[in-house]
Amino acid sequence: MEIVIVVIAGFLLDCLFGDPRWLPHPIRLIGFFIAKGQWALRKLFPKTKSGEIAAGAVLAVCVPLLSFGICLGLLEAAAQVHIYLRYALEILFCYQIFAAKSLKDESMRVHRHIEAEDLAGARKYLSWIVGRDTQNLDFQQITKAVVETIAENTSDGVIAPMLFMLLGGAPLGMLYKGVNTLDSMVGYKNDKYLYFGRVSAISDDIFNYIPARLTALFMVLAAFFTGFDPKNAWRIYKRDRHNHASPNSAHPESACAGALHIQLAGDAYYFGTLYKKKTIGDDDRQIEAADIRYAAKLMYGASVLTLFVFAGIRICLELL
Repeated sequence: MEIVIVVIAGFLLDCLFGDPRWLPHPIRLIGFFIAKGQWALRKLFPKTKSGEIAAGAVLAVCVPLLSFGICLGLLEAAAQVHIYLRYALEILFCYQIFAAKSLKDESMRVHRHIEAEDLAGARKYLSWIVGRDTQNLDFQQITKAVVETIAENTSDGVIAPMLFMLLGGAPLGMLYKGVNTLDSMVGYKNDKYLYFGRVSAISDDIFNYIPARLTALFMVLAAFFTGFDPKNAWRIYKRDRHNHASPNSAHPESACAGALHIQLAGDAYYFGTLYKKKTIGDDDRQIEAADIRYAAKLMYGASVLTLFVFAGIRICLELL
């Protein structure tokens, strides 16, 4: 029961306050571990295909375990002082693991520049939240990229960590964030990370396999409660959920595209290279800036439904 309480409290704090820049954030510490670990391991292992894969594998194992261990150690130390101090610290960790409001705020920053017809500003702030090249995108392409980011990160930044925290509290949530942050930093298929980041990318795919599919299903349900189209969300999800190189990304994106009657994905440039990508959804109407707000609304709807359902399941299991 305590886990349910701390997760709900953490989610509510995130909804209210997001990520204040003055507050030290554990994800920055995870990023520090990844950067320093990468530097050390590249020096230690041979610069061959197998050497880079091995070095990346060591990093992919150590960073999540370190994230889990430090979090658990701090909570146990707090419990030695007072049990309520442990609960307060765990609520703080859960709050910082969630990224719903941060995702919404960063997306709405781009939205404001689109509304103001400030193309340079919209490109600049889009580059803060996506990995693709943004310097040549027009307003429609920028809007589409933001909506895709919200849809994908509804799983990665909100629902997946929520599920792990409901299962094992903040320590398991931190382990997940270690996996996810590794993928965002080294899980690229470019010359630098093709081999070094391979295990991290595969680990992230495994950890997100079930959450991505649950996110899509809860997005379909949320479409009903948020005024969008659940029937079309389900139709597009069934049709386009595999239209991505990632085994997971197209699941929430297809549900979102169907709910909003828009088309997402398609070709994009990364690090100056064009990647051919299938489209997701039907081009029923032209995508517009308001779709960024609609995607954020769908994100919150799906997140609240997921929390309600799985917190309820956890409570029922505790009472049995």
